[in-house]
Amino acid sequence: MRAANGLWAALALILLPGDSHALREGDCEVCVSFLGTFYRTLQEKNVEFTSNSVEKELLKFCKEAKGKENRFCYYIGATSDAATKITNEVSKPLSHHIPVEKICEKLKKKDSQICELKYDKQIDLSTVDLKKLRVKELKKILDDWGETCKGCAEKSDYIRKINELMPKYAPKAASLRTDL
Repeated sequence: MRAANGLWAALALILLPGDSHALREGDCEVCVSFLGTFYRTLQEKNVEFTSNSVEKELLKFCKEAKGKENRFCYYIGATSDAATKITNEVSKPLSHHIPVEKICEKLKKKDSQICELKYDKQIDLSTVDLKKLRVKELKKILDDWGETCKGCAEKSDYIRKINELMPKYAPKAASLRTDL
């Protein structure tokens, strides 16, 4: 009898819906951040919160997305080269003002890779010694700024370009640096 009760308890645990899909701290960071920014933009622009208008704005917003955010847009089908389209899984709940965390939780069930997207660790330009970074990391800094270094052949060329552009893209870091 005791074995049967244990079996029923185990079966109940398996069949009852659990919090296995609930977001934990740090989960879906790109999804939550991107959709949070998008939602605030919709509010600032006073967009009518209908599913169609939100989806239209989402497609426009995704055209400007870069890096991990562009990858997120690809996963939900908001880019022209996406294979699937689940943008309605974002636009409909947003039009009803559902919290972005809940939307990302639902998206995680549809496609787990959406929540695997993480932002790259940002380099603190006010304290880092650029000479100790790899060329790949220097290129990434420029790429994040939307800049390139034409004619750069050596590491020192990239460092010079970053130092030149730092007041424009990272003014606080530029003012704290003493080696410029």
